[in-house]
Amino acid sequence: MRDSFVHVGGLLATGLADVTTDPAALDSRGWWAVVVTYEGKITCARFDRVRKAPHPGGTWRAPGEWRSSLGRDAYMRGVERIRTAIADGIVYQANLCRILSAPLGEGADIAGLGRRLAERHPARFAMTLRVPGLEIASASPELYLSRDGDLVESWPIKGTARRAEELLPKDRAENVMIVDLVRNDLGRVAAPGSVTVPGLCVPEEVPGLVHLVSTVRARLARGNGWPELLRATFPPGSVTGAPKSSALTLLNELEPVPRGPYCGAIGWVDADSRRAALAVGIRTFWTGEGLVRFGAGAGITWGSDPLREWRETELKAARLLEVASGDDRAGQDLAERGTARP
Repeated sequence: MRDSFVHVGGLLATGLADVTTDPAALDSRGWWAVVVTYEGKITCARFDRVRKAPHPGGTWRAPGEWRSSLGRDAYMRGVERIRTAIADGIVYQANLCRILSAPLGEGADIAGLGRRLAERHPARFAMTLRVPGLEIASASPELYLSRDGDLVESWPIKGTARRAEELLPKDRAENVMIVDLVRNDLGRVAAPGSVTVPGLCVPEEVPGLVHLVSTVRARLARGNGWPELLRATFPPGSVTGAPKSSALTLLNELEPVPRGPYCGAIGWVDADSRRAALAVGIRTFWTGEGLVRFGAGAGITWGSDPLREWRETELKAARLLEVASGDDRAGQDLAERGTARP
């Protein structure tokens, strides 16, 4: 069995000491890697040794043919279902996702994929993790929650295009709706009057794309810790919709397979210093059952065009699948002709 490790933010954590599903452990002691699946399964892994180090190497082999949980026609029908729900007043916005899967290459090591991502698709909140039963390589650009003492921030991303000039009014409207949702979520556990929005709809470039990013900041009320914070804010608003409860019900009807770590939370908590950074689990690969999986989605509003939204999911997936395949043409081909089979 390969050794457990985490690499995040230039730090390498080894010496797995404890694994628990209790988020209250994050308010105790030690350095923890944290993964919460979209469905709410929590893994908190404490490591004894954390030091600055380069990303560990490993063999990565290109996976087999990618298949999508939703093909283009099914995805477009889902977009229309959401638009109907918006017209009926059920939701204002919902983030429709699909899961891509492919046979894992023989002898492939998640450390190898994580290193490829670090070299070819660097991301602010990138993380590679291997613990028993869980292997993840993420190149997430989106902050779900950071914490410094009682100060908490979230940086929701809504609005994606190849270039800033291609962003639409729909993208800004979508971002503003999600910012309002995040404000409300944090307001449940924040000190009264402490929730602010110091940045709204700021364009930010990542490899091959530009996003609109906002910043929501709050100060935790006395007596609230990680269990309360996660309970109030999870799943992240940017990958669910508004109102969140209605969007979750609708998406559960439209998406045929679980999202798993995709759209969940992935990151680290230093309980000793009360500092943390949890990313939204987007641009993320995970392995299991002989497969490697990857998710892609788009935020749907009344102004959405079904084909354009499908193409947005292709755009988000293309560069990452190119890195995983080792074929510099794979991403371009994907964007031009659509993901392999439904």
